[in-house]
Amino acid sequence: MDKTEIAKLERYLREKFANKSIKIAARPKKSDSADVYLGDEQIGTVSLDDEDGDRSFVLTMPILDVDLEG
Repeated sequence: MDKTEIAKLERYLREKFANKSIKIAARPKKSDSADVYLGDEQIGTVSLDDEDGDRSFVLTMPILDVDLEG
């Protein structure tokens, strides 16, 4: 993923979730994924899936059971 794609994804997620504090940062040694942040907290990863000529992005957001206690 290049800087242009990351910027488009960031803009899309900010609009979709109505939250301007969402940031996407490139990963130093990975070109097929980027980290997703809400403010300063990393909340997930977005990965590139371009199998079979269809280009899409997968957002993975792990939620631990201890995060649900509260």
